[in-house]
Amino acid sequence: MKPTVVLVHGAFADSSSWSGVAERLSGEGLSVVAFAAPLRGVATDAALLDDLLRSIEGPVVLAGHSYGGAVITNTGAGDVLGLVYVAGFALEPGESCADASALTPGSTLAETLELVPLAAGGADAYIAQERYHQQFAADLPEAEAALMAITQRPVTQAALAEPSGERPRWRSAPSWFLFGELDRNIPVGAHRIMAERAQPRRTVEIGGASHVVGISHAQETAAIILEAAGVEALAKT
Repeated sequence: MKPTVVLVHGAFADSSSWSGVAERLSGEGLSVVAFAAPLRGVATDAALLDDLLRSIEGPVVLAGHSYGGAVITNTGAGDVLGLVYVAGFALEPGESCADASALTPGSTLAETLELVPLAAGGADAYIAQERYHQQFAADLPEAEAALMAITQRPVTQAALAEPSGERPRWRSAPSWFLFGELDRNIPVGAHRIMAERAQPRRTVEIGGASHVVGISHAQETAAIILEAAGVEALAKT
């Protein structure tokens, strides 16, 4: 049985950010689900993802972008064949996304954020629309980035500071990593550290790619997910 691929988006994006990857995976005969992450908190979002995983028969490959990497790290359900971190956070126990971004200097995200206070307390964070292109998606066309800025989904400040759980999924399931050289949200040095400590099956670093490497390099992203799924056709191209 071929595995189902579950794609988990990160902050400042939505599940449509996986469209190019999903099209390629579906073309290879895989079942694909793009999980709509609420972006409310790591443990809360991971629990909802676990609910989805319990409903899926057979093996699963999880792919997480950015904050979505923290979410897949904190899952516990499902027969997971592998984890694919696409510019994603592979967190240690007790480490937050903010902590991991600061493993090496270079992130410029904080200075681009706009906060919306929430009636229940805390705040939602958005990337300022006029800064979205250069900060988040510099290797995409300006018009495409402008639409993404309009449709971005906010993440709570608390979610970015929330400590990861005590049982990171990458310690019990094989992992793969793909990230861009010019990621301005998570510095490339931080990606390298997270990948090295997870001891992945393979790491791919793409020169000149931004934080949205899964969009700008959908072919390479689909290929590494197919590799994790044990499907060789596109993985060899």
